[in-house]
Amino acid sequence: MGKMTHIDEKGKVRMVNVGEKPVTQRTAVARGTVMMNKHTFEKVLDGDVPKGDVFAAARIAGIMAAKKTPELIPLCHPLFIDSVEIDIRPDKKNSSFIVKATVSCTGKTGVEMEALTAVSTAALTMYDMCKSLDKSIEITGIHLLKKTGGKSGDYVRK
Repeated sequence: MGKMTHIDEKGKVRMVNVGEKPVTQRTAVARGTVMMNKHTFEKVLDGDVPKGDVFAAARIAGIMAAKKTPELIPLCHPLFIDSVEIDIRPDKKNSSFIVKATVSCTGKTGVEMEALTAVSTAALTMYDMCKSLDKSIEITGIHLLKKTGGKSGDYVRK
């Protein structure tokens, strides 16, 4: 294991200084799954959920969460995000929805945390919108799919 960047020479937590890093185009893609019973899954697809449009609420929540990540994760730098895309696709075989977030910026540090926060919050919003129909909804498998840019280079999950 290399040097821990968020720990100073005295062992205290610190925010990494990115001032000398070059500005590069950075993108991160994360995904997660929202699993529910078949009845609730069909209601979501039909747009028949009492609280309203599950997809619209989840997309807005994911976008807002990406923008607020530094307020939630203590050592994240505030970023000028160029774009956030939230894609929600049904998986009929498993009565679930695949939530994917793509976040990009031109900056000195990556957007992995923003993408992961966007997916998490979009999934939580789907739970909130559907909980009156199904308390057994499960959010699972939140992970980074890929990232581009920066000193560490590109990453693609295998």
